Amino acid sequence: MKRTILFLIFSSFLLVKACGPKSPSENEILREEVIAVHDEVMPKMGNLKSLERRALEKVGELEKGSPQDSAKIQEYKALAYDLNHAHEAMFKWMRQYEPKDGEQSPEEIKQYLEEQMVLVSAVNVEMKEVLAKADELLN
Repeated sequence: MKRTILFLIFSSFLLVKACGPKSPSENEILREEVIAVHDEVMPKMGNLKSLERRALEKVGELEKGSPQDSAKIQEYKALAYDLNHAHEAMFKWMRQYEPKDGEQSPEEIKQYLEEQMVLVSAVNVEMKEVLAKADELLN
């Protein structure tokens, strides 16, 4: 009788474990982290273009002025370039990112996601730095 009860308890445990919620795999967690880095700065994409326009407007104002401050003009042109580059870097990353695993092994998926984390983190840092620079120059 004790064996039967132990067998039923053990069988129930296995059934619950097999049918219960599964914990996410290491690759699923890594994929979520990659997307979280992307999602952190993605809402600021429109702001990049807005700030780029403001920097170029500032260039136009300075070029009309007399005497021209060529150092300031170059500074605002460089800012506009950096803002555009950060915007394009995000789109470039998004175009090459593969959300599906395809026929890859778990090890290949992990390597791919680690590479993507490096790439998207670089875009994240670039965007934050250029937004801080724009905030400093334009405000």
